[in-house]
Amino acid sequence: MNDVTPIRTKVENTLLSRFPQIKAALPGDASIRHLRDDAFASFEQSGLPHRRIEAWHYTDLRSLLRDAPELAVVPPSHVIQRAAEHASPLDPVPATRLVMVNGFYDANISTFGLPAGVTVKDMHSALGQSEPLVASHLGAATTTPDPLIALNTAFMNGGVIVTVAPHTKLDLPLELRFITETVDAIATTPRVLVIVGEGADVTLLESHQGPDGVAYQTNAVVEIFGAAQSRIEHLRLSAGGNYAVDLSTLAVNLQQEAVFHSLNCVTTPGLARHQVFATLQGEGIAFDVDGVSLLSGTQHVDTTLAIDHASPGCTSRELFKTVLDAQSTGVFQGRIMVKQIAQQTDGKMMSQAVLLSDEARMNNKPELEIFADDVVCGHGATCGALDDDLLFYLMARGLPRLEAEALMLAAFVGEAFEKIHHDGVREVFEAIAGTWLKSRSTPTKQA
Repeated sequence: MNDVTPIRTKVENTLLSRFPQIKAALPGDASIRHLRDDAFASFEQSGLPHRRIEAWHYTDLRSLLRDAPELAVVPPSHVIQRAAEHASPLDPVPATRLVMVNGFYDANISTFGLPAGVTVKDMHSALGQSEPLVASHLGAATTTPDPLIALNTAFMNGGVIVTVAPHTKLDLPLELRFITETVDAIATTPRVLVIVGEGADVTLLESHQGPDGVAYQTNAVVEIFGAAQSRIEHLRLSAGGNYAVDLSTLAVNLQQEAVFHSLNCVTTPGLARHQVFATLQGEGIAFDVDGVSLLSGTQHVDTTLAIDHASPGCTSRELFKTVLDAQSTGVFQGRIMVKQIAQQTDGKMMSQAVLLSDEARMNNKPELEIFADDVVCGHGATCGALDDDLLFYLMARGLPRLEAEALMLAAFVGEAFEKIHHDGVREVFEAIAGTWLKSRSTPTKQA
């Protein structure tokens, strides 16, 4: 029987030809080169994900990606300086900031002086220096095969390694600030390892920003390891350019009695997929992951989760809010898997969407896979328009329609923001949502 040769897209052919040309210039010792080769071989076999793959049914990257920009290189000083001048929505929050420009960490524009108990290493340098933390942790947060992780592993050339010593309690949040500074389309592939020691307590911010009108692409992978009894809050803001492609993976591995809360807020990228792979490796873990997506125009935003309850007595909570205007498309896919050993699991997942336009679309697919018999698990999804009676009530008291809608929508997404423990960050996220809601009254949003 003859082998079938798959038809490759332009983007796939570009990526397949690029890796052999540049791999010698990518940082890494022999073990990293072997890791890259294995990852690229995986991508070469599978290609870009498409709708015939269940997890990618609603986000067909093979069709959606039209170009494969050149891989970003270490930016020159004038580019770094321009990036340092950009304001960020998270500026009002006092924080220790680790700044990456076009995927590469730059200590000169980051916060000078780290808190006691925190160490930071440049991933670009660590990959080429046989860094023990790379050998022990890179790719270890999840074993789930994934094409985005494979592509990132093959092409990774920037990022940071952050370690928080056991029993360290950080007074200020630690921010990973990713800035894309370019006038031409580029591809960035940062890789981040965050290793939080036993009993440590940290608020981790992650922000992504870049220019409008430039079709740059980001494929970022952040791996977080939480030791026993650690407490981690991870709050992510995706506020890239309107033509940007923002592909991101959060891989989390937690040990016994760890407490973890994450929230992802998406406002502006044209195409975004945020995927979360979490393994609850020890008993008594409390895992909470939420999201707020505010979509307009022709934006396509996908949130996909896979939560693996691998130990007894753990809880997980997922709450996702999506607001869709114009011709935007939202996707929520959530899977909770409860292994046979994971008795006394308590897992709940909810996706709620409000459609402000007849042309907007929302795709929901919550799933449960339960192999234990002593569990309390449930999921749900709702999708609909604003309540006409409540809207009429507000308008009858003098509020213009858009202001009345903004008030209702602020309450709708506020349920997710209320779960943010850090007061200052919660206020900033609420303000970001408020700005988006007010912008619906401008002519560009109504066109």
